[in-house]
Amino acid sequence: MTSPVFCALDTKDLDHAERLAESLLGHVGGVKLGLEFFLAHGAEGYRRIAKLGMPIFLDVKLHDIPNTVAGAVASLLPLRPAFITIHAAGGAAMMRAAADSAAKAGADRPKILAVTVLTSLDAKDLAAVGQDGDAARQVARLARLAKDSGVDGAVCSPEEVAVLRAELGKDFTLMVPGIRPTWASAGDQKRVMTPREAMRLGATHLVIGRPITGADSPVDAAERIAAEFSD
Repeated sequence: MTSPVFCALDTKDLDHAERLAESLLGHVGGVKLGLEFFLAHGAEGYRRIAKLGMPIFLDVKLHDIPNTVAGAVASLLPLRPAFITIHAAGGAAMMRAAADSAAKAGADRPKILAVTVLTSLDAKDLAAVGQDGDAARQVARLARLAKDSGVDGAVCSPEEVAVLRAELGKDFTLMVPGIRPTWASAGDQKRVMTPREAMRLGATHLVIGRPITGADSPVDAAERIAAEFSD
């Protein structure tokens, strides 16, 4: 089975990101490139990673009026990422515009994933910005809206995986950050779970960064995580 793990290359150092990605070929299912990387290096930096042949999760979290988001997705299509993120909080029309724009790439289109509630936020944080303080309820509301808007899947914390899988079906992609092996620190993630447990509950893909990239041997760390799926 292809690894469900996307390794987060959250760095502005292009050479370091390229070396990491190359070393992890065959040990993870793909890599995640986020805003920090993309704003520093743009399409050319992206292509340096993409030439290695790994699926790329482009985590840019687009959030604007529908026409602007549709145009942004269209601008990213030549890069051929496997996934592009948008914010579910942008609303149904914005999400539909993103999905329709991606569909123009045909069979090679990227999947659009809606970010629900950031895994760095807890109930207190949500209440402070005027949202429902129950993170799970807010995630479920936004994920349902995303599916109804034609979006392929959602980004959610491990705690919401089981509920979303049950409510939204087996074909709805669940990309799950906040994954920490038992031997790794939680860092700034407030809603975390082990890789094995998240997959058991119904995650499609797992996003894992620092437990791999911060290890003395990223390859050994990736293989140690992979072993958790087969134990």
